[in-house]
Amino acid sequence: MPDTDQDRIRNHALPLTDQASLDPLVERIGDARYVLLGEASHGTADYYQVRDALTRRLIEEKGFSFVAVEGDWPDCQAVHCAVVAAPGAPEDPGEVLAGFRRWPAWMWANTDVAAFARWLRRHNEALPPERRVGFFGLDVYSLWESLHAVLGHLREHDPDQVEHALEAYRCFEPYAADSQSYAPATRYVPEGCEPQVVSLLTELRRRAAGAAGPDGSLAEFAARQNAEVLAGAERYYRAMLDSGPESWNIRDHHMADTLDRLMEYYGPDAKAVVWEHNTHIGDARATDMADIGEVNVGQLVRERHMGKGVVLVGFGSHSGTVVAADAWGDAPRIMSVPPARTGSLEDLLHRALPGARALFVFPHVQLQHPPSAGRGEWFHEERGHRAIGVVYRPQHERVRNYVPTVLAQRYDAFCYLDRTQALTPLHPLPAETPEQQTWPVGV
Repeated sequence: MPDTDQDRIRNHALPLTDQASLDPLVERIGDARYVLLGEASHGTADYYQVRDALTRRLIEEKGFSFVAVEGDWPDCQAVHCAVVAAPGAPEDPGEVLAGFRRWPAWMWANTDVAAFARWLRRHNEALPPERRVGFFGLDVYSLWESLHAVLGHLREHDPDQVEHALEAYRCFEPYAADSQSYAPATRYVPEGCEPQVVSLLTELRRRAAGAAGPDGSLAEFAARQNAEVLAGAERYYRAMLDSGPESWNIRDHHMADTLDRLMEYYGPDAKAVVWEHNTHIGDARATDMADIGEVNVGQLVRERHMGKGVVLVGFGSHSGTVVAADAWGDAPRIMSVPPARTGSLEDLLHRALPGARALFVFPHVQLQHPPSAGRGEWFHEERGHRAIGVVYRPQHERVRNYVPTVLAQRYDAFCYLDRTQALTPLHPLPAETPEQQTWPVGV
């Protein structure tokens, strides 16, 4: 890469060293009501820590209403109750997070999220209940847990409607709480459990219609949301039978719709911080995701709410360590993250800023698809941008894990952390055997 290009990167880079160094990003956010903060992996402490620092400032300085994360609604509702000091909730939100059990639990049951949740509890205790900042899950996976939550709510508040929930329960019961076994069964009964779920959802939508505003009934809102999860999960698992983009799109539409419902619940002045992976919060239209028909939360929020202010912030690093698993459902472990692939975005930044942490705030651009590249600036060029999920195989990284991206169109700002470290799960990682300790990683 020519020296002039390296100079341009260094000239554009803003040091990222402490909370005060986030000032340019806070200024860029301004009065935006939607701030979506990414991560390049689900197992890197540094991404969580920077998001934590920025989110605290947005809550304290700009009055943000809630944090919404790529997590399950029932589990995160329990965290919400703890952080807003709801009657009967544990005083320590870390205790709730330690109770997370659905794989991959380490995404939220880790020391960094626990530290943020404890801070949020302390912050909220100084506020009246109607101004306390919430914590919610946007995701669609918790089919069985949400069904149990709906049953429990109706038994307590509306026994006459329990039969609606029991019909859905009986339909899903043969799959023994294994949601992924539901999809193959729909080959024989194409409509699956959809009629029972739709009937239940219709009733709970009606009941929740009056549950608006933080002083309204969170119980009714949550019951309706659990029914929305049921409907979304039922569609999601049926769509998994196909190899196309439908299941991805169902999930991201569900998360964007849940965000919209939360904003409506919190009222016309609501502001949301979202924590999700880069692949969800970076605008899909600036990547090759759009080529195969995939949309994502960042794109949907921009399309729906740009007039209310939307800021998307991506993250990336060159090397380090990460918590991930070798296959879906396997025990997590700490893995080495090899140096970024030659020619990738992370490689480009590492060569210009070795060992550094930097913030880049991009000028406003009109996003197009396919994204227009070649405008003379490095952030308008298409390059591979690393994405590590809960399943990671470092030895295959050079042929996988990179999303072609035009950086300044995918995000409004980008946090580059040259070397990063694995997070610390609240559940101890399994001890490696002597044989496992000799396995090659990061090559």
